[in-house]
Amino acid sequence: MNTDAPEASLLVVEDEPNIRELLAASLRFVGFEVVSAATGAEALAAVAAETPDLVVLDVMLPDMDGFTVVKRLREDFDAYSRTGAATREHLPVLFLTAKDGIEDKVSGLTAGGDDYVTKPFSLEELIARIRAILRRTGGPDNNGTLMVDDLELDPVGHQVVRSGRPVPLSPTEFKLLEYLMVNAGRVLSKPQIVDHVWAYDFGGDLSIVESYISYLRRKIDSGEDGAAKLIHTVRGVGYVLRRPHG
Repeated sequence: MNTDAPEASLLVVEDEPNIRELLAASLRFVGFEVVSAATGAEALAAVAAETPDLVVLDVMLPDMDGFTVVKRLREDFDAYSRTGAATREHLPVLFLTAKDGIEDKVSGLTAGGDDYVTKPFSLEELIARIRAILRRTGGPDNNGTLMVDDLELDPVGHQVVRSGRPVPLSPTEFKLLEYLMVNAGRVLSKPQIVDHVWAYDFGGDLSIVESYISYLRRKIDSGEDGAAKLIHTVRGVGYVLRRPHG
């Protein structure tokens, strides 16, 4: 059990008791402070009482859908910001949804969500998504540099360094590398990578993943200075970024 100061404060909104309790316990275990709610109304009250760093929000709730909750949260949070009561300009929201259609994902983003996870999901993926959102939106974890072996990625300064050497990357290459590093040691499939890196702007050939993996390898796995290769292909499954063995 993590006994250090909480990594961030989260509000988990889920009407199914077993899922809500599992999520809350698991997120507390890895270092988050967690408050939970079972309805949209409870979520609004919880945010009004003490603004969390991020909201994990189920789309299907008994009193109102998650999109309506986010709209209300945005309106209320803007009001709090104007009065000086809020300390941050944006309240991040991660949707939990049983629907994986493009229209549902677009609806979530349009409503004001920052990301989504489709049920069923792994706790590892959920935690990685939460930390990635916090880095992007200025949460407590925002200044944390990602490090795997001698590869460093600064999400705030948008800089990458390998063996002390700056590595210039395009915005898409940077986002792909960040996703691989956040999920270091976990094999990611091409559909997962496309879904996260290209999101709703791309619906084409999955071979684009191969192309960008190749670009990254030339830039960070070129073998210069004797550096070990970090990006690996797992045939028939996907790609993984991991520390060298040994």
